[in-house]
Amino acid sequence: RNGFTKKGKRRYLCLECRSSFIRKKNRKVIFEDFINFYSFIKGKQNKEGLSEKTHLSRTTLWRRFTPFFSYLISPDKINKLFPVVSFLCWKPWVLGLDGKWLRRLGVVMIYRDVTDRINLYWSCHPSESYEAIRKDLDGLYPVVENNLPDGLISDWKNSIVASTEAYFPDAAYQRCLSHLKRQSSRLLPLRSPYAATQELRKIALEIMHIYDPSDFYDWTVKLNVWIEKYSLFLKEKTIGVGTRKKWWYTHGNLRRAIRVLTQKHEYTFAYLKNPFLPKTNNSLEGTNSQIDTKLGIHRGMKFNQQVSFIFWLLAFSRIKDLSDLKKLWDSLKNEIFAG
Repeated sequence: RNGFTKKGKRRYLCLECRSSFIRKKNRKVIFEDFINFYSFIKGKQNKEGLSEKTHLSRTTLWRRFTPFFSYLISPDKINKLFPVVSFLCWKPWVLGLDGKWLRRLGVVMIYRDVTDRINLYWSCHPSESYEAIRKDLDGLYPVVENNLPDGLISDWKNSIVASTEAYFPDAAYQRCLSHLKRQSSRLLPLRSPYAATQELRKIALEIMHIYDPSDFYDWTVKLNVWIEKYSLFLKEKTIGVGTRKKWWYTHGNLRRAIRVLTQKHEYTFAYLKNPFLPKTNNSLEGTNSQIDTKLGIHRGMKFNQQVSFIFWLLAFSRIKDLSDLKKLWDSLKNEIFAG
């Protein structure tokens, strides 16, 4: 210690260089830090690149970003600040649902207006359970109650289908064909030694090229011909020796694949009767791909930080210009970032 200044602040003396200094208080977070954080989330630069741009060390940047990562931005606050004006047009729109898994630690559920490409709601849960989806729909429903979705699209998990049909019973439901094609490709390997598997794989891959009822008719004819040709092949059984199971179907994956391709065509091809329905959930798949890219740029974050990062990324997708960013900052600074 080295006495006090004229204003009464404690002064210190360095014993090595003999320089006198005053201990500075923690710096308050300002709007400029929020702008840098927006660039960190939405931009393509990592901490090192942003450090060169702002002339601040990576440690300083991370210290200033800590209050933002400690706060999970709520979709309710975003929907209140930036109401979705597209609902005022009263045009058909489709609600897409999908989850972004963070390894086995949890899943971030995303609810998106795939027609206008607007992220409406998001949340984090340990799994895509029925209770988790219902809880999210309780929060989403007030946002869309003035104009309920005319269509739904998802990857067809049982929990998602059951919960969404309970909330939106009159909406047309489309099963995402990209997920269906991916599942079929996994069950029907490319280099299978069986001709039945190779032929069914070709039929399954054609599902993305069905554009009208005539294409659907031709595709179902091919599928029925395959079933008739290989019906006995599907019934082949393997007898267990020294195992708990006495027998099982030899070609289990082939049976699963044909079951996937033949069940509930009214949902698989709902887009043929409802032109406003997309046949794939690529709008949400693109969002998940963007999340993967961003997390790859900023590797090393813990699970809670990754969840906060995704929440901010989805929230910033509703920001159109600097005035919107300032509006969001004004609504948050007194609640989270003051002091």
